Amino acid sequence: MAVRRLPPGLDGPAPLAAALREAQYIADEGLATAAFLALALGKPLLLEGAPGVGKTEAAKALAAVLGRELVRLQCYEGIDAAAAVYDWNFPRQMLAIRQAGDAYVNLYGDDFLLARPLLLALRSPRTRLLLIDEIDRADPEFEAFLLEFLSDFTISIPERGTIRAPEPPVVVLTSNRTRDLHEALRRRCVYHWIGYPAPDLERQIVLMRASTVARETAARVVAAVTALREQPLAKPPGVAETVEWAEAATLLHAQGAPWPAAFARSIGVALKDQDDLAFVAPRLDALLGAAA
Repeated sequence: MAVRRLPPGLDGPAPLAAALREAQYIADEGLATAAFLALALGKPLLLEGAPGVGKTEAAKALAAVLGRELVRLQCYEGIDAAAAVYDWNFPRQMLAIRQAGDAYVNLYGDDFLLARPLLLALRSPRTRLLLIDEIDRADPEFEAFLLEFLSDFTISIPERGTIRAPEPPVVVLTSNRTRDLHEALRRRCVYHWIGYPAPDLERQIVLMRASTVARETAARVVAAVTALREQPLAKPPGVAETVEWAEAATLLHAQGAPWPAAFARSIGVALKDQDDLAFVAPRLDALLGAAA
């Protein structure tokens, strides 16, 4: 079977993983394999995992590797087709009517069409990657609409007719698993679960993303984050918080704060919930012992 939609040299999971690393994203074998298969088979890639494990960053890195523009649809409760597909620029239509007088004006031409992410992806499937971010935050009704969209990659605009993509676009969906997705949607995708990275991998990510952080500091912050994630926190720190905490602690240490005081004083970079901060406060010294 011929591999589709992959640039020359990216004909397997290993070359794709190497290319993602060059794009500042470290993908393990499982993620690289899932991404490769999704691209080769022309299927959407569904990435699930806790917030902050790097799902959205994976889509951004994949778009960079493929040389495509990232088109992001951020889902939320109550999202509808007007926000996801298209809308009409009513103020501009009204202005055109007033200016036209008795002359004919096509109110449904491209000048008045506001293309949203799904329509943008359909119009240029060879140059864009569609990211449907946090689909679990959308209502089940919108998820059903997306399922239909992913089935045939067509959009019907009553005033314009049906728009069909000349080929299936590259699609990445992410979910924080706040609710179960419909089984039909899962079956349509290549699935991969992204968990918190192993300490050694997370140290590599910190060193890659935070150039000012020393290797020893990266090891300290990863040990501290690993200890925090073992606590019953509402919002455990993600990978992005690990990188930011390492940078913040490095900055405070450079200004004279000793270890682990630099970590303790910058704890608000890692934990973003008051209840979590209150829970951790009396345990902070013990938790940071691994980072001393």
